[in-house]
Amino acid sequence: MQKKRIAVIFGGKSSEHEVSRVSASYVISKIPQDRYEVFTIGITKEGKWLLYSGSTSAIADGSWEKDNNNVRAFIAPAPSVSGMVVLRPEGTEIVKLDVIFPVLHGKNGEDGTIQGLFEMSGIPYVGCGVLASAACMDKAVTNILLEKFGIPQAAYTWFYAYEYQKDPETVIGRVEKALPQYPVFVKPANAGSSVGVSKAHNKEELIKAIEVAVKEDSKIVVEECIVGYEVECAVLGNHEPFASVPGQIAPAAEFYDYDAKYNNAASELFIPAKISKELMEKVRQTAIKAYRLIGCSGLSRVDFFVTEDGRVLLNEINTLPGFTSISMYPKLMAACGIEGENLIEKLIQAAFERIEKDV
Repeated sequence: MQKKRIAVIFGGKSSEHEVSRVSASYVISKIPQDRYEVFTIGITKEGKWLLYSGSTSAIADGSWEKDNNNVRAFIAPAPSVSGMVVLRPEGTEIVKLDVIFPVLHGKNGEDGTIQGLFEMSGIPYVGCGVLASAACMDKAVTNILLEKFGIPQAAYTWFYAYEYQKDPETVIGRVEKALPQYPVFVKPANAGSSVGVSKAHNKEELIKAIEVAVKEDSKIVVEECIVGYEVECAVLGNHEPFASVPGQIAPAAEFYDYDAKYNNAASELFIPAKISKELMEKVRQTAIKAYRLIGCSGLSRVDFFVTEDGRVLLNEINTLPGFTSISMYPKLMAACGIEGENLIEKLIQAAFERIEKDV
């Protein structure tokens, strides 16, 4: 049987560049080698696309960029090419591709930008389409859609960075009117892995938090602080998605920030979550409902807050969740008996299915 050609894309001009590299190492190691010929395309922080053919271990630590065998390459936007263009010293080469696995987090990776390129190329790809990727990446848009769909969430408000820079007092006043009680969370609308997220306990901290957030994005979301359990659910599939058993996070920090997610081993994960069976089922059903309504496909990790009084509040939807050794998505799927090569194969097959059924 002839192997299918798969391109794994990692890195990117994103604050989550390093996380993407680690996730890509996991994904590449789990692609069934007997069925797929793997090509790896790395995108540097400067935005340079390079075809990399060295050791997978060098991807995780970043040393892949120094490989002398790297050559410039990019996905062709023309369906007549249906592959990548490789600019070798001896001449240009066209490599046909059967499927693309973007292991990209954050801006330009899971916000619909690169998905648009894949759509133009006509090549099947793992993950959500353009609209769902863009909608879920922008927390303000996600909140607006969830509100319209009647899915419970934290109270919120949002504003553009330029509004704050032009008239900070007016914007602060709007925030305090919409969310009269501290503490509140301040988030860049389009950053992932909790990059640029701060918890503000008073007006002075709110101002500092906004100053941090505007460095990451042009749109800022402020949300009420929910006291409850942080619960996550992994979703897999297209029209008939499967939702995993929910897992619970006990962050090492005051909240589950970037360091608690990726660097602090003291953060604890409980699978299944320490909530009632009824609440676990409510989390699963709400995850599937949101996934379908927003139009997700392939995979997503849906994050919730579950309060002591039994409320289930959707926090955010991550359309390309992490695949590091401590990431919740693969751990939650593993708890359901879907792990390693089996998980990656199902994600790839969902990409083919999406094209076949024009999802």
